[in-house]
Amino acid sequence: MRAIIVEDEELARQELAYLIQANSGIEIVAQFEDGLDALKFLQTKEVDVLFLDINIPSVDGVLLAQNISRFSVKPYIVFITAYKEHAAEAFEIEAFDYILKPYSETRIKGMLGKLEAAFAHRPGGEEERSPVSNKINLWKNEKIIVVDADDIYYASAQEKTTSVFTRNEEYSMGISISEFHGRLPQERFFRCHRSFIVNLSKIKEIIPWFNNTYLLRLRDLDFEVPVSRSKVKEFRQIMRL
Repeated sequence: MRAIIVEDEELARQELAYLIQANSGIEIVAQFEDGLDALKFLQTKEVDVLFLDINIPSVDGVLLAQNISRFSVKPYIVFITAYKEHAAEAFEIEAFDYILKPYSETRIKGMLGKLEAAFAHRPGGEEERSPVSNKINLWKNEKIIVVDADDIYYASAQEKTTSVFTRNEEYSMGISISEFHGRLPQERFFRCHRSFIVNLSKIKEIIPWFNNTYLLRLRDLDFEVPVSRSKVKEFRQIMRL
């Protein structure tokens, strides 16, 4: 999923971006302080979701959402605001959700989970796109190689590209690791670190590391994938540790 954040408070914008990236596979493709700048961007670019503050300069969030509601392809809208009184107005525009400041990470995580599930089930979403949705197109030597997702062991961020590793091959994708994660079956691939995705079914050993984190040793490969501190709790829940 591709998203933009429209929020004029820098610290709030940074915090929200961090929570989204830490708790989902959503790629934040742009951030704006001004509603008019966001509208201009959306007139030429498509995104799947807007995280939209209501009190922003030039064009306020409600007016911006009303304009977006006329688009032929409508992104999900998640309003963010410090004021409860805007809730009724927001839901009249059929907003997906309404998040109050200060942010609650638990509330954000719940919203992100519902958002990804809704996207997967809508027409054109992950579960509706193709009967061969378990196939992933990867690049190697200027050729597109069709790979079964189950054959992918892990992926790592390399500047503006993503390196993808199977048992015997390495591929390069000219997209961010967040966008690549969004193309993978979410139930099997875990974003264990800002720079790493791991196929949970390929884990052979879970090695305790410093600061209560872990290294993941994979079957068939001489490589260890780290689990970051921000992902440890979720990893433990998934692996029932």
